[in-house]
Amino acid sequence: MNSKENTTRNIVLILTIVVVAAFRLLAYKYKDLSNFNPVGAIALFGGAYFTSKWKSYVTVLLALFTTDVILNYLYTSKITIWYEGIMGVYVSFALMVLLGTMIKKVRVVNVLLASLASVLIHWLITDLPWLYTTSNLYPHTLAGYGTSLVNAIPFEYNMIYGNLVFGVILFGGFELAKTRYTFLRTKKQLAL
Repeated sequence: MNSKENTTRNIVLILTIVVVAAFRLLAYKYKDLSNFNPVGAIALFGGAYFTSKWKSYVTVLLALFTTDVILNYLYTSKITIWYEGIMGVYVSFALMVLLGTMIKKVRVVNVLLASLASVLIHWLITDLPWLYTTSNLYPHTLAGYGTSLVNAIPFEYNMIYGNLVFGVILFGGFELAKTRYTFLRTKKQLAL
C-alpha cells in the first residue's frame, strides 16, 4: 500500500465517521433517540481501522466535539464548547477508541463484546456525580453514584442499541467495501 492509497483510505475513514456522526444530530428533533447514536460505534470503528492511532483519537473526538457544539447551539442558541461533565464524556470516548485499537480481528463476537464494554465504560465514567459540581443532581457519595447509575440505565440501553446498529453498519460496511476495493486494506491484509 503506497502513501496515496493510505491517504485515500484515511479520507474514506474520516468521511465515513463524519457522515455517521451527523446522525447524532437527529436527537434534537427526535428526543427518543437520546443516546441512540453512533458515537460509541464510531469510537470503536476509528480505533480499529486507523493505522495511525493518533488519527483515530483526533477524528473521533473532533466528530464528538463538533456534534456537541451543534447540539448545544440547537438547544440553547449559544455556542457552548465547555459544559459540566465534559471531561467524563471525553475520557470515556477516548477509552472507547483505545478499546477499538484492541480489536485485532474484526469478527462479530469481537465487535459485540467491544460494543458492550464501551457502554459499560460510558456508564461508569459519565455518571460519576463528582463530575457535576453545579447541578448536584446526586450527592457526591457512593450512594449518590449508585443512584446515578440506576437512573442512567434507560439511556445506556439506548447506547447499547446504537452501538449495535451502527457497529453493524460501520464494521460490516467497511469489511464489505474492503473485499471490493483493495486500497481500503492495510499492508498486512494485502500481504495475505
